[in-house]
Amino acid sequence: MTNFKTKLTSLILAACMLCAMSVTASAAQISESGGSGTTPVSLTTTNDGIGGEDGEVTPTKLNVVVPTSLPMAMSDDGTVVTASDCQIVNKSYGAVRVKSVTISAADDWNLTAFGDKSTLAAEKVDSNKLGFAMSIGGGKQVKTASDKATQQLITAPIEGCYMTGIGDTAKNTVAIDYDAIVTPLSGAVNNATVANVVFVIEWDMAA
Repeated sequence: MTNFKTKLTSLILAACMLCAMSVTASAAQISESGGSGTTPVSLTTTNDGIGGEDGEVTPTKLNVVVPTSLPMAMSDDGTVVTASDCQIVNKSYGAVRVKSVTISAADDWNLTAFGDKSTLAAEKVDSNKLGFAMSIGGGKQVKTASDKATQQLITAPIEGCYMTGIGDTAKNTVAIDYDAIVTPLSGAVNNATVANVVFVIEWDMAA
């Protein structure tokens, strides 16, 4: 271990010497009183401050956590209850936004327009239809609008989709509020996947 530390220290010192030599070699020379020289400030991005493989430079790391599940429970009178603690958390240093959200029906299930559960009163039992609605960060509610198997709920960032970096703990997390209506079921269902929601996250880039 001591030998490893010695080698590491030597490598660091060697790198510092190379940097010092590089600055000296490219230094601006001032030859008269009142003269000036321009010194650029340079920046190199690295992997955890040590560089990537073979000297690779890397951008800022994006690290965002989305829910692993959006659970629902339907009572015997058709009322659907959803979780109140689902959220998206930005653990990145930089600001991010939700670029888009898409929902797709799972096997043997179908999407339908979201509304009051009474809109499904004429549907046959075990039609396996799901109407879904969602709001991110307190923004506009978006919802399924047809019977298409895959539907885009959000096509571009809207209010509520923006999160600051992890340094701002008050704004780096947004809540996901969601609701659903489901056609009647003749049999009990336990933890069945009825749809999949895809969140696309991107950096909140400067214009």
